[in-house]
Amino acid sequence: MLRVNKHAIVPIILVLCVVAGLSGQQQQAPPSTPIGSEEPANPPVMMPPEQQAPANPPPVQQPGQGPAQQAPPPNQPGNTVQVPSQQQGQAPDANEGGVFVFRKQVEEVTLHATVVDDRQRLVTSLEQGAFTVYEDGQPQTITSFRREDIPVALGILIDNSGSMRDKRPAVNQAALNLVRASNPQDQVFVVNFNEDYYLDQDYTSDVGQLREALEKIESRGGTAVYDALVASADHLMKTARLEKKALLVVTDGEDNASRESLEAAIRRLAVDGGPTVYTIGILGDEGRRAEKVAKRALTAIAERTGGVSFFPRDLGEVDNISRQVARDIRNQYLIGYKPQNPQSRGGYRTVKVEAKANGYKRLQVRTRSGYYAGQERAAK
Repeated sequence: MLRVNKHAIVPIILVLCVVAGLSGQQQQAPPSTPIGSEEPANPPVMMPPEQQAPANPPPVQQPGQGPAQQAPPPNQPGNTVQVPSQQQGQAPDANEGGVFVFRKQVEEVTLHATVVDDRQRLVTSLEQGAFTVYEDGQPQTITSFRREDIPVALGILIDNSGSMRDKRPAVNQAALNLVRASNPQDQVFVVNFNEDYYLDQDYTSDVGQLREALEKIESRGGTAVYDALVASADHLMKTARLEKKALLVVTDGEDNASRESLEAAIRRLAVDGGPTVYTIGILGDEGRRAEKVAKRALTAIAERTGGVSFFPRDLGEVDNISRQVARDIRNQYLIGYKPQNPQSRGGYRTVKVEAKANGYKRLQVRTRSGYYAGQERAAK
């Protein structure tokens, strides 16, 4: 659990003081204040975009932070614990309090890569030597490597616009089945969005709590996919204890309510340490033009972040897709490298990963296609 309430009971210390001239009278010292005795805060609510301060590009308010509420400082009693992800000299992985935490070296870029063969079957047994990483066309030295099923911080974003009313029961069930098929140590949050977006359940692995959040259906209004994605990614970057991050967004139409543009949203998502985004577009109800725009946008978001876009022909396919997403997330390689061009210089960097191994004619590696250097630390 990310929220930690520390109820350390400090014993009352009785100090016996012999006061000259007062015939051995005793005085009791006042008790120490219990650490973390405050009541835990209510679950955060992601605020609608019109209540956020404008900027260029418009900054997206952290989910759970109201207009008059300041984000609590890290590592205080009752607050979200933020585990540093870039500390030099630390081991590449650890297990703190039963929660897997991956720590990368300073300046190390982390990639989550899925490998499939020429028949689109997952390949999960490759060694580090099978991979070559290129940044801006130049080969890089791999500094860390894993091929284990590690838990993920996952945000599930469900379109709550009016057109989704009849689709929500099937979509909700698919989302729950995704969680059931995922690593039991995953930490999952739920965001329902229309023209606004709300964090209806923060990090948990409790299926019952997730079901309750998914059933908060108020199908109305427009569709602000980009705003919801950016706000959810910001929430992950600032609060997730797990290094591996992913978002799944399910929508049935073109974005028609976001303040963020598609290009600005991708820029906010495509940073080092940012989430892999999986998109499911249940399209076909809004006309050819709208369907084409929505499909192009959802595909671009997924491809730029290393995820996959799905466009089911009917609702019956959504459940199988959600299980496929779970398998994809659980069978990725984690590859780290220190770029020859320091991240402090900024700029967009293209990334490509190749894999070759005996017994395979052609291997395809899917990971993010690039990142904006230096922005991951700024987001924190």
